[in-house]
Amino acid sequence: MTLNIAITGSIATDHLMSFPGKFTDSLVADKLDHVSLSFLVDDLQIRRGGVAANVAFAMARLGLRPILAGAVGKDFAEYRSWLERHNVDCESVYYSETQHTARFVCTTDEMANQIASFYPGAMSESSFIELGPIIDRVGKIDYVFIGPSDPAAMIKHTQEARQRNIEFIADPSQQMARMDGKEIAQLIDGATYLFTNEYESSLIEKKVGWKIDELTKRVKIVVTTLGAKGARIQIDGETIVTVACPPETTRIDPTGVGDSFRAGYMAAHSWGLTPERCAQVGSMLATYVIETVGTQEYSFTNDEFVKRFSDFYGQDAGTEVKKFLIK
Repeated sequence: MTLNIAITGSIATDHLMSFPGKFTDSLVADKLDHVSLSFLVDDLQIRRGGVAANVAFAMARLGLRPILAGAVGKDFAEYRSWLERHNVDCESVYYSETQHTARFVCTTDEMANQIASFYPGAMSESSFIELGPIIDRVGKIDYVFIGPSDPAAMIKHTQEARQRNIEFIADPSQQMARMDGKEIAQLIDGATYLFTNEYESSLIEKKVGWKIDELTKRVKIVVTTLGAKGARIQIDGETIVTVACPPETTRIDPTGVGDSFRAGYMAAHSWGLTPERCAQVGSMLATYVIETVGTQEYSFTNDEFVKRFSDFYGQDAGTEVKKFLIK
């Protein structure tokens, strides 16, 4: 079946620099109240990122055409071209007239210390995005993925999904740290899926007060990523399965691994596969991401994906996935 899935959340670029020394060598203990420093860096890497863009790219890589619905600036042209070339629908992206696309700027020294800044830019205008025009354009929306962005926008997208009776997928992730329990409850109550990691899951229990029995009365399926241990799927207060993660050939960069897991899971869900199989597809895709630098720089052929998937999860699992990737 073909589903229209709208992906909301952040769209950003990462500007990553390396300093061949130690920041601490330039810091004077009794002058820290008047710091004025400049570091000559060795290199600059500009990487495409943002949760919504990462998820949309990964879903498209598995053959879907997700609808990206984040906020960007006028500097988005090259990034947009990249996404469209990889089958992401960018027609519902919102353009700010005054702000640049969100940007993360980080310098890392030889001791892995970091000095970083995050400029939200156009992301602060995400609340201007409406689901109605997307429905008018594509006919219907089957699911809305609500990823981390401006908190007010996340709540608005959730409310509109409820009002329009559209199933939604909640992924509040890092924004939960700045939200109170009432706001978090607004984001996740009634979701078809809730994606968290173990730490975020504990935040829900601490801030909202919902343990798993209560949480699964309000959310149909709770999917919790467990790092290298894979993922756990819970329904009706019970763990139905814990899925292992395929071993990586090399561990280079974990950035974007969670985004790709969610994308793989949702792609397999759109194929009509079981929750266990969905988590396996997500875990396989996440493994490719950890083996590369950058959140959208990985590559594979569909044959390679299916073979590696079959080798780890078994031939029956591979046969199920193959018919959606190799035609």
